[in-house]
Formats: sequence, C-alpha cells, structure tokens
Amino acid sequence: MIFFLAALGVLGVASSGPLIAATLGATSVTALAIAFWRNAIGAVVMAGPTLIREPAQFGRITRRELRWSLTAAVALALHFACFITSLQLTSVAAATALVCLQSAWIAVFQLLRGARHGWRVLAGLGIAFGGVVAITGFDMGASPQALVGDLLAVAGGALAGLYTLAGGKARQTMTTGAYTTLCYGMCAALVAVLALVAGQPLVGFEAAGWLGILAITVCAQLVGHTAFNHLLATMSPLVVSMIILLEIPGAALLAAVFLGETLPAGTYAGLGMILVGLAVVVLGQASGWRLIRGRRARLLAPAPDGLGGVDRVDRPEDFGREVDGEEHHHGSL
Repeated sequence: MIFFLAALGVLGVASSGPLIAATLGATSVTALAIAFWRNAIGAVVMAGPTLIREPAQFGRITRRELRWSLTAAVALALHFACFITSLQLTSVAAATALVCLQSAWIAVFQLLRGARHGWRVLAGLGIAFGGVVAITGFDMGASPQALVGDLLAVAGGALAGLYTLAGGKARQTMTTGAYTTLCYGMCAALVAVLALVAGQPLVGFEAAGWLGILAITVCAQLVGHTAFNHLLATMSPLVVSMIILLEIPGAALLAAVFLGETLPAGTYAGLGMILVGLAVVVLGQASGWRLIRGRRARLLAPAPDGLGGVDRVDRPEDFGREVDGEEHHHGSL
C-alpha cells in the first residue's frame, strides 16, 4: 500500500507540468486561469472538513498568522504565474527541474539569515545550480524564448521557497485546514487581480479547457499532494522528500511520451545534475537536523548531582544559528 501511494504521489505531481503544457497548447485556457481555479478549488476542498469539525478556527486567526499566510499567498500566486507561464516558453522537463530548486533556494535563504549548513548542503547547492547553468546555456543557444522560460522557472522555484518558509511560520500555530484554506483562498484572489490587470480571462473556455483545469487540480493538487501528506504519517520526511524528487525524471518521461518532447543531450545532463544536487541538499539538511536534535537532547537531559537541567533551549547561539521550526516541502506545487 505504501509503495502504491508513493507511486501515485509521484505520478500526480509529475503530471502537473505535462498537463499544464497540454492544456495551454490545445485550448484557450490562460496561465492565470489555471492558477486561479487550482487554488480556488483547493481552498473550497480544504475548507469543507474544517468548517464541519471546528469552524471557530477561522475566528481565532491572529494578526501574526494572517501576516505570514498573506506572505505565503503572495509568493504562491507569483510562483504559479512564473511557473505556468514558463511552460509556454521552455520545455516541460526544464521548467519542472528548475522550479524544483525550491529546496535549494530554502537552503540559500537560510544561509542569508545566518544559518549554518554542512559541506554536503553546500556541495549539493553547487551541483544543482551547475545544472541550472547547463540547462540555461543550452536553451540560450536554442532560442531567447526558451531562456526566458528557464529564468521564469528559476524565479518560480525561489518564490516556492519563500512560500514554504512563510507557510512554516504560519503553521507553527495554525492547523493544516485553516492555513491551506486561508492561503489558497487569498492566493486565488491575488491571481484574479493579476488576471484582471493582464487581461487574461478566467472563464469562457471550451469543454476541453475546463477538463484540463479539472485534471490539473485533481492529479497534482488533490491526488499528488494528498498522497505525500498521508505518507508523512508513516514515513520519515527525508524519505518522502527523496521520493518527491522523482518528479523531475517523471515529468521529463511523461512529456517525452505524451507530448513528443525531445531535448539536447546537454539538457538531460543538466536535469541529472539538478536531481543529484537536490538529493545531496536534502540528505545534508537531514544530517544537520539530526545534529540539532542531538544537541537539544543533551541540553534537556537532567544535570548530574541534582544541579538542574536547562530551562531554555531555543536560543540561536545554542544551535549554531540554525533556522528553527520551519516546514520543508520539496518538489513543485
């Protein structure tokens, strides 16, 4: 059953890029329409159980929670705008791999905030961003349009990293249902404003277009992410994170089979470098968190001879200034 759920999750998230590219290419659906309906439907689906079980949660949202949720929603809206647009300009394989750099961007943002990472994380970052250089270099020779798509996908990955960090702050005190309902709902509203400014319609599409929007929402959002959220209850976050990285070759394979997408050999080499680099980053971050937990355990242990334990263990200087309490999600959204 676990293997089936893992395979279902990978297939769900890997199908996101090919489904979006196919919908944009064969119908009149716009990029921002996909982003709007995906989040609007997601907000409604997530709101249902929360409204039934504990509707008072929405009345207890604090200013801090609202601020971090809004920050996450803005980052998520811009992420979708960049990533979905990139699929119109560059290959599905390249866009998916570049947007999956969000885990690498999280490590970079942590470094900028003073966090300390081991050599494995730094080496993984170097390998992953080396893959970015390889992909963008080949696409620069292919066409300026593909290069613009690559850069939009890279920006989408960075925005996904910001979304994850802001969401981690909000989720420290919010339930999953309350946070996702609020975040997805505000994201949909922001995308609607962007669509109005850009002149992209959100309705009036043919039946095939609505079918594409529904397929993207069900496969990527409801099936893919739900499967991985369930696996987190039975598997370690490290293993789940590593499984999600299979989205990169999965999307490339699906695009090759169903969209007939072929890439230069150098681009495939860049995809491989990103995949290996991200795996090293994930493993390096896991080693760092094990070190932090070990230090915390030692600090919390009773002192000998009745001298008393440590009352406060959340000082940054106690843990080498590592970032505390943030969720880490890997793979595109």
